[in-house]
Amino acid sequence: AAGAVDAAGCVRAGDLVVGLAASGRTPYVLGALAASRAEGASTVLLCANPEAEAARSVDVFIGVDTGPEVVTGSTRMKAGTAQKLVLNTFSTAVMVRLGRVYSNLMIDMVATNAKLRGRMISILVEATGCSEEVSRRALNEADGDLKTALVSLVSGAEVAAARAALARSADQVRGALALLAS
Repeated sequence: AAGAVDAAGCVRAGDLVVGLAASGRTPYVLGALAASRAEGASTVLLCANPEAEAARSVDVFIGVDTGPEVVTGSTRMKAGTAQKLVLNTFSTAVMVRLGRVYSNLMIDMVATNAKLRGRMISILVEATGCSEEVSRRALNEADGDLKTALVSLVSGAEVAAARAALARSADQVRGALALLAS
């Protein structure tokens, strides 16, 4: 199957491969998951069929019971929407776990335009309680690095010390703040 050929070329042990199939029996997806597992990758199948036979051939099975589609065969409706919600939840949890969120704020971003630069300032204002002016100055002093500016403002440390604490804590804001507090 084409899925197996595609996966075999790019999947390695230690990877996580998530397969999406409305029915749980799409040959391409199942082929890719089987090849990935053979390479030593962990595998997840997300489908809208909680009784899918493929559940036994993956490490993690997520079968969302959406019931029948309003328009038979149109899996983009209920099944696709349910899968999107599960994936949004999963990606949010990953971002939190990786330390890319502080409180409920997205803090690991690169400002490539004026809108995102404005968002960074708003995040600093909300996270620290500082004024927009103080937040903008801190972000400028941190060369546009939101995490560095955040750690500096929350801890009261100089930018260089905030940057060093982030480096010593694997770029984790909470870890950097703990280092600076001790």
